Amino acid sequence: MYEIFGFYKFKQIKNIKLLKKNLENFVEEEKIRGSIIISIEGVNGTISFKPTKYKKVKNKILNLLNIRKFDNENISYYKYQAFKKSKIKIKKEVVPIGMKLNKINTKNKIEPKDWNKFILKKETVLIDTRKSFEFKVGTFKGSINPELNNFRDFPRYFKTLKKNQKIVMFCTGGIRCEKASAYLEKKGFKNVYQLKGGIINYLDNVKKKDSLWSGDCFVFDNRVSIKHGLKSGNLKICAGCRKPIKLSERKSNFYEQGVSCPNCYNKLTNSQKNRFRMRQKQILAAKKN
Repeated sequence: MYEIFGFYKFKQIKNIKLLKKNLENFVEEEKIRGSIIISIEGVNGTISFKPTKYKKVKNKILNLLNIRKFDNENISYYKYQAFKKSKIKIKKEVVPIGMKLNKINTKNKIEPKDWNKFILKKETVLIDTRKSFEFKVGTFKGSINPELNNFRDFPRYFKTLKKNQKIVMFCTGGIRCEKASAYLEKKGFKNVYQLKGGIINYLDNVKKKDSLWSGDCFVFDNRVSIKHGLKSGNLKICAGCRKPIKLSERKSNFYEQGVSCPNCYNKLTNSQKNRFRMRQKQILAAKKN
């Protein structure tokens, strides 16, 4: 069993290269896998390790950041290692939207237990701030899909909103909404709210029978998706287009393991399909050995 630890912290970071080096040394020593993004505005990470290491891992990262606690964190479990390797990257922003954020707004965050009642109000504009393919995997009933493929494009969508509207947003773990909320407030929006801890916090605390969530929640690790109780979903990743596919899609004549799915079968060239078939053949041979 492995623990998957997600966290983020908005804080001005000065010695980024030194922090990166220290984190690289630590994850290598402790055999930690996953992704950590560092920026002058803060840090965002999702990492996986044996549960016995939780306290040591958390305390070490807190010490390296010189902080007492994260802005948000979440914990889930998986029977396998959730990542293939460790990646620590330096970027201009932990979440790209065109503005830096060094401190979060602690107000206007809706707890999971209050979320259903809040989003069912007629005047509420409920926005899914994730990518379109994530929306299609699962979302809250009545939510809007801005149909954008990159978070950095959201400022263009926000221009369609009115400043007197009650804007309510959600994302996987909360960090995208932190940036989106700050951006909207900077532009003069007064009624901006977000789901505290994101979808992960909601699925972990709201029972399925009481839920307004429909489908799975896509996650960027080997689980592919999660369900209520943070249990692993049934989705797989298509090797051709790298998009999540459902069981029904895997029964299609256009689905070929390691090659294509109904979403990309007609978009791939014969050369690409043959190359993917060769790759899949090598993968199967390696597993057999």
